[in-house]
Amino acid sequence: MFEGLGAQRSLALFVAGWLLFSFPLLTLWDVDATVFGLPLFPAGLFSVWALLIGALAWVAERGGADDPEDAQRRAEGAPSIWDHSTSG
Repeated sequence: MFEGLGAQRSLALFVAGWLLFSFPLLTLWDVDATVFGLPLFPAGLFSVWALLIGALAWVAERGGADDPEDAQRRAEGAPSIWDHSTSG
């Protein structure tokens, strides 16, 4: 279903985000503490959100660059899932 390393990494990041933003783990951040003068809960949410976006951008840009099967398909001339060119 999810062929290629890029698709698997995207799925793993989705699951990580889903777990990190689930209610039981969010309650760990809900304490009366501050980070650089900001309450811990919103600062933690923003930090996790920003890290997930950065990781997803990295996966999207990198694609399956180190996936040997994707490299072999590109060498054979087969289009990759990351190839946005159109044949007309």
